[in-house]
Amino acid sequence: MFQLLAQNVLNALQLGSVYALIALGYTMVYGILTMINFAHGDIFMVGTYLSLAGAVFLLGLPLKLPLVVVFLGAMTFSMLLTALLGVSIERLAYRPLRSAPRVSAVITALGVGLFLENITLGILGPQPRHFPDLIPLARWEVAGLTFTPLQVLIIVMAAGLMILLDLLVRRTLLGMAMRAISYNRPIVPLMGVPVDHVISLTFAIGSAIAAAGGLLYGLAYPVIDPYMGIMVGWKAFICAVVGGIGNIRGAMIGGFILGIVEI
Repeated sequence: MFQLLAQNVLNALQLGSVYALIALGYTMVYGILTMINFAHGDIFMVGTYLSLAGAVFLLGLPLKLPLVVVFLGAMTFSMLLTALLGVSIERLAYRPLRSAPRVSAVITALGVGLFLENITLGILGPQPRHFPDLIPLARWEVAGLTFTPLQVLIIVMAAGLMILLDLLVRRTLLGMAMRAISYNRPIVPLMGVPVDHVISLTFAIGSAIAAAGGLLYGLAYPVIDPYMGIMVGWKAFICAVVGGIGNIRGAMIGGFILGIVEI
């Protein structure tokens, strides 16, 4: 029974790590704008496809790059472009509606999600795509507990990204500006804080982290499609709510709670 419990906890940590990374985007945007970015699940989907594109391109080069280089290259490519996508969405779709009724922002977020789904569907087609294996398919067994290099990578990488984000928010000037805007946005501009710049960086960071989660998700569950972000996005939103939306550490805990419940 102990071995079974330990195995399930390991599986839950793998799944919960992905949920937590995506939930961070929801909670960061809500903490600053008090707005639910319902398109975030589809931003995660786009990040997964960009990771796939980067990996396929690097694997197709005649240089025979090591898999670790392909992995890092695909992650960098995906995070950069997805961050740019997040900033573009904030600038074009959400910024003009900051003073509008709350329902306008909600409808716009849902519309952005539908746009991302259907533009991906129109460009790439409805066929599911298979993610290439970038991590060695080994299997280790220690004290009756079976785990793989991919599980270790997902848990360690997700933990590292979450710790870095927590340090960024709590120990840097950018994080201080984020927290100040969430506490009292009308007063912050009087203190010389560039509110629009900070909000754009918040969208960029949340989208980049979602792209990292998309890469890990694609490696762990290697069949992806244009509508994959709907269910995963809603689950990540639930994680953010369970952890107290607007609370970064709470979103992390909520992700692991849902991972444990599902497993």
